[in-house]
Amino acid sequence: MARIVVLGAGFAGLWAAIGAARKRDEIGANDEIEIRLIDRNPYHNIRVRNYEADLSEVALPLGSLLDPIGVAHGLGEVAAIDPAHRRISLVTSDGEETLDYDRLVLALGSEVMRPDIPGLAEHAFDVDTYPAALRLDDHLVSLGCSAPSPGRSTVVVVGAGFTGIEVAAELPDRLARAGITGPRRIILIDPNPAVGATIGAHAQPVIATALSALEVETRLGVRVASVEAAGMRLNSGEFIPAQTVIWCAGMRASPLAASFPDARDRLGRLLVDPFMRVADVAGVFAAGDVASSVVDGLHPTVMSCQFARPMGRFAGHNVVADLAGLPLLPLRIDWYVTVLDLGAWGALYTEGWDREVKTTGAAAKATKQTINRKRIYPPLTGSKDDLFAAAAPTVQAPPPTYGAR
Repeated sequence: MARIVVLGAGFAGLWAAIGAARKRDEIGANDEIEIRLIDRNPYHNIRVRNYEADLSEVALPLGSLLDPIGVAHGLGEVAAIDPAHRRISLVTSDGEETLDYDRLVLALGSEVMRPDIPGLAEHAFDVDTYPAALRLDDHLVSLGCSAPSPGRSTVVVVGAGFTGIEVAAELPDRLARAGITGPRRIILIDPNPAVGATIGAHAQPVIATALSALEVETRLGVRVASVEAAGMRLNSGEFIPAQTVIWCAGMRASPLAASFPDARDRLGRLLVDPFMRVADVAGVFAAGDVASSVVDGLHPTVMSCQFARPMGRFAGHNVVADLAGLPLLPLRIDWYVTVLDLGAWGALYTEGWDREVKTTGAAAKATKQTINRKRIYPPLTGSKDDLFAAAAPTVQAPPPTYGAR
C-alpha cells in the first residue's frame, strides 16, 4: 500500500489530509493508498483565535475530523526529514521512530520568532500555540486572584503587527474576564515609527483611533533590551513595571523547511509551484505557512489561514493525483482581504494588496466573527460527505461585508 504522510494538523495540514482522502475516495483507491497525519498535538487548533478571551472552542479533536474519512493520525514531534530516502524521524511517547513515505505534504506551519533577549524565554508569554494561550490565560486569572502589587495590572505587548494589535485590543476584555479590575495599563511596543506599519498606510489611522478608544498606550521606535519578572526594560532606558509581557514580534517558517535543498524566502518558507510541489524534490508537496506560492501571477502568499486552507486543499488533491498518475490542479487566488480584530471597538476590513479600507467598527466586526467562528471551521457533524464537500479543490469567494463604504 502506498503511503502519503501529512506533517502538521494546522489549517494547511488538516485540509491537506481531508483533501487527500476526498481524492482517494473519488478514484476508488481507499484500499491502495494510506493517508497518515502526524502532529505533536491530538487536536486542530483554530490558531487565529488564540488571542481571544474565550478559548473554549479553539481546539478540535483530530479523531472527530479524521476518523470518519479513514485518515490515520498519530502523535509525534518531527525530529528530521530525509527526502533522499523518503523517511521521517519522529520522537513519540514510545521513543524514537521512523516513518517511510511515498509522498509527503509538509505543513508544519510557522512559529513566533524569539530573539536572544535576556529574560525573554523565562518571563514572556505568547499566543503562538493553544498551550501558550492557555498558559497566558491561567496567568491572568492568577493575577486576578492576587493582591494588588506593582505591575499587576499592566500588560506589555511587543510587536504592533497583526497579532500584536489583536492581542492588545482584546486585552481589556481578557483582563476583565480574569477579574483584574480598577486602573489598568496596556502598552504596545514596536521598533517601527507607527502601529501597523506592515498593515499599510490606509489602515493606520483606523487602528490608531481604535487603540486610543481602548486606552492602549504605545511605545514606538524602541526595542526591548531585557525582560524581568518585575517588568521590561527598553533600549531607550525606560523600565516598565509589568507582570505580564506578551511577545508577538514576527513569525518564521518551521525550521524543518531547511531539510530540503530548495530555495527559501526571507521567512524560511519553501518556494512551491502552483500545484504545491517543492521544486527539485521528488514526491514532496508543501502548504501553509511553511510554503510560499505566487497565486495570482504577482503576489506570493502570506502567512494566514486565508491562504493556508486552500493551499492545503489543493496539496491534498494533488498529492493523490500525483501518486495515481492523474492531472494536477493549479491553485489561483484572485482576491485578498484582511480583517483585523480591534476588540470592543470593532474591526477593520480591507480589500486588495494595497489594503484599501472597506468597513470599520461594528460592521467589520460582524465579518470578523463570521470568519473566526464559522468560515474557517471544518464541518463538525462527523459526516464524511460534509468533510469531503468542504475539502473540494476550489477557492471560496471573499467573506461577506456588512455596510461597505
